[in-house]
Amino acid sequence: MGTPMGEERVLWKGRPELSLLARTAFHTRKVAFYFALLIVIAVATNNQNTAVMLVVMGIAALVILYGLAWLCVKTTLYILTDTRLIMRVGMAVEARINIPLKQVNAADLKPLGNGAGDIALQLSGERLLGYYLMWPHVRPWHFTKPQPMLRSVPDAEIVAAHMAEARAAFSAIERGEVKTSSAPVSDGNLEGAPA
Repeated sequence: MGTPMGEERVLWKGRPELSLLARTAFHTRKVAFYFALLIVIAVATNNQNTAVMLVVMGIAALVILYGLAWLCVKTTLYILTDTRLIMRVGMAVEARINIPLKQVNAADLKPLGNGAGDIALQLSGERLLGYYLMWPHVRPWHFTKPQPMLRSVPDAEIVAAHMAEARAAFSAIERGEVKTSSAPVSDGNLEGAPA
């Protein structure tokens, strides 16, 4: 999948979709349901002051969660090249996670509706990435062997297809069926790549 000049090519780049990320990673829908249930109970027991307090607390909780989801989207960039996946993540401190395609054993797509979805990566090798370092860009509940995950990406099937094609082409290069070489992608190339 390399170019004739042997330079690494950007196949796709993107970010999580805000409303989906808020719902799936920050659980805003569950939090809203929880506060709504408490408010109904407070109203049913004729405890108006508690109901008002719960409304304020529920709104505050949702604003905080949406704010965190927004910050996460703004500080995240997923970049798929023909040789690797780069994840720029980190709300407090930026981290760049490079995942060579040769380490990707499988990519599991979980559709979330409207073409968006999560893509979790099963990796080979001994390289273990920290679950909490990658959160929320990691498959939930896989603590012992964390799986990096592209969260709430639009057009997830297209992204997964690009990843499968790139991995297949990379495998062909490894088997010697295609002769090419790859050069590192510079930051300038990444920023100017099409989304």
